[in-house]
Amino acid sequence: MNINMKSAVYFTVAVLFLGSCTSQKELAYLRNLPETGGEEMFAMSVPEYRLQPRDMLYITARAMTPDGYIADFLSTNRGISNVNVIQSESGGFVYSYNVDSEGFISLPAIGRIEVAGITLEEAGRKIQLAVDGVFRNTTVECKLLSFKFTVIGEVRIPGSYINYNNYLTVLEAIGRAGGISDFGKRNMILVVRSVDGGTKTFRLSLQDKNILSSEAYFLLPNDVVIVQASPKKIFNLNLPTLSFALTSVTSAVTVTLLLLNYFK
Repeated sequence: MNINMKSAVYFTVAVLFLGSCTSQKELAYLRNLPETGGEEMFAMSVPEYRLQPRDMLYITARAMTPDGYIADFLSTNRGISNVNVIQSESGGFVYSYNVDSEGFISLPAIGRIEVAGITLEEAGRKIQLAVDGVFRNTTVECKLLSFKFTVIGEVRIPGSYINYNNYLTVLEAIGRAGGISDFGKRNMILVVRSVDGGTKTFRLSLQDKNILSSEAYFLLPNDVVIVQASPKKIFNLNLPTLSFALTSVTSAVTVTLLLLNYFK
């Protein structure tokens, strides 16, 4: 093989190697924040989620009994048809009330209460008023159990997850999914959200500090987070084929040159 052919082969190999490399800059999160010691504030707006049919609520109405014990008046005589038993991540069991197709929940000794279309805090106050009409000196607690979100694309553990906190950020959601894989683009995150009358999408970059003020930084129930793949993934997937093709071409050229030298 002559010098020009060797140079061409080495150059091609170098291009393939560099094309498959990932720079440290591409792996950084929030890379435009101030340097160490600097501080910066970001205005955050937590979106309000309004309850809808098929949501599941954990509701208690606690008060002190004449014997001096704290009892939950809604936990007794619960109808099985109105209650689901949900197993949490910690292995414990809690009761939940379904929001039916008409937007109501059915509480024992209280009756039906419409909660669809209002926030969780508003629902808690509404349930408290209804409970006060039946029981005395009670404290109502209302939590949303059906906070499900999905993370797919270039993450290590894609799938659907349940959040047991009141709030969830897109960074926490990706962390629950094991983080972004080697081929994920940190500056190309898509959040898909169902809204009244359609679907709304948000484009986010985990490398840009402005994500901290984005409307989609705090996720809502049923949001879908999609991490886009880097073009380098396609390159790396095709690398064995490219290597085989390069080897075949190099071998063919080498054989051709040997035959030409032989016959000369």
